[in-house]
Amino acid sequence: MTVTGGAFLFGYDGISTSGKSTASMATISPVSLDRYEVTVGRFRAFVAAEVLGWRPAAGSGKHSNLNGGKGLNGGTEGGWDTSWSASLATTTAEWGTNLACETNATWTGSPGGLEEHPINCVDWYEAYAFCIWDGGFLPSEAEWDYTAAGGGDQRVYPWSLAFPPGSTTLDCDHANYTSCGSGTNKVGSESPLGDSKWGHADLAGNVFEWNLDWYAMSYPATCDDCANLTKAEYKVIRGGGFEGASACLLNSLRETSVPDGRSASIGVRCARPPS
Repeated sequence: MTVTGGAFLFGYDGISTSGKSTASMATISPVSLDRYEVTVGRFRAFVAAEVLGWRPAAGSGKHSNLNGGKGLNGGTEGGWDTSWSASLATTTAEWGTNLACETNATWTGSPGGLEEHPINCVDWYEAYAFCIWDGGFLPSEAEWDYTAAGGGDQRVYPWSLAFPPGSTTLDCDHANYTSCGSGTNKVGSESPLGDSKWGHADLAGNVFEWNLDWYAMSYPATCDDCANLTKAEYKVIRGGGFEGASACLLNSLRETSVPDGRSASIGVRCARPPS
């Protein structure tokens, strides 16, 4: 679903205790973010192709709609590094082991009742590789945040009223988080009440979502189709998950994971050039 580009305050939602900074103004170009988190069924097709030998090409996965195909940061986005392919499993059995990282993992050895639930227990390399295989790329943190915030609406949650006045309505009819159950829900289960300005489901709750960026303590003062691509210890994850407290669902909240980290609370959503 195409997100109209524009400017907003990066990491700001107006009224929550974690969203008070107005130090960073970010601008993004139009981008298409998938309406739903990647499901088990979609990921199953990727695993089959990968076991048969598919690997991302060097430099693939850039934001091909920007800077003549050269991507973010003024056209310096590197895309896939082939050394990362060593992080991808090569057999169905190895994939099964990796994707069974915790209780509440959604992967099953054969198709079952969770095919329309979000895939979880994926690390950053697998998430990025999937999006490349699926014809897309990982969203930058700015793109993800802009979409969840409704751009200049600076929403507290994806479904909230624009600020001002803003609103903090949150319940299990809007999102799947720790107060609502003990596992993932089928993607889109809280639609339309939980949808974002542009109609995206589960941007808050169900599973956290990998972003392209490495984590930095502070946002840049200005950001124009940018991402933090300077290697660090952690990657950014956004959106909260079924095990998370309500604070994890705030659009202004940032969380992190090591890139090879796995959790039943972490999944992925892909982005693409605007249609």
